[in-house]
Amino acid sequence: MNGQPRKVIVVTDGDHIAQKAVEAVAKDLGGRCISLSAGNPTPLDGSQMVELIQMTPYDPVIVMFDDNGDFGRGRGERALEYVVKHPAIEVIGAIAVASNTRWVQGATVQYSIDKDGQIVEEAVDKDGYAEKKLQNKIYGDTVDVLNSLHIPNLIGIGDIGKMEGHDSLQDGCPITKKAVQWILERSGSHGGNNGKAASHRGTIGREQDLSQ
Repeated sequence: MNGQPRKVIVVTDGDHIAQKAVEAVAKDLGGRCISLSAGNPTPLDGSQMVELIQMTPYDPVIVMFDDNGDFGRGRGERALEYVVKHPAIEVIGAIAVASNTRWVQGATVQYSIDKDGQIVEEAVDKDGYAEKKLQNKIYGDTVDVLNSLHIPNLIGIGDIGKMEGHDSLQDGCPITKKAVQWILERSGSHGGNNGKAASHRGTIGREQDLSQ
């Protein structure tokens, strides 16, 4: 890629359902999904993730990370931190996924996408319900590390591929898809944006090719 940093979107979920959802969204939008990054917990370390990212033919690349509910900084969070800090990688956004985990600090988000596909200025729970009592924090088992990494275009969503059927694979995983589109738009990764970040409530222009 001519020595340019690879553009990556990180997702803090990697179970089987999330994997199928992310793969479907990647194929639909036209980028690349590192399927080998899926697992519960994450099966690869950070250096292996970077190697796979660099092997993909084009950007953006979606990568999954999962701690499987392990207490403290688990394998997924360690791999995520490695990837974000690697000089050959440019993380253009992150999808913070809510779960029932309650012994975590939580990741602070300015925006989330609720189960109905609406962008809200608060956090959501596992089922995609916006809750003011969450105080703009997404609680999940692989999200705490996000607070210290200062990733741009961070958005919260409920449990990928689920959300009481609102993000089902049969329907094309519309909530996950919208989160990826939001990141692409905000990061200026779409040709129609001329490299400028869009409004958080803007619309997606020309779709890019995201599949593997």
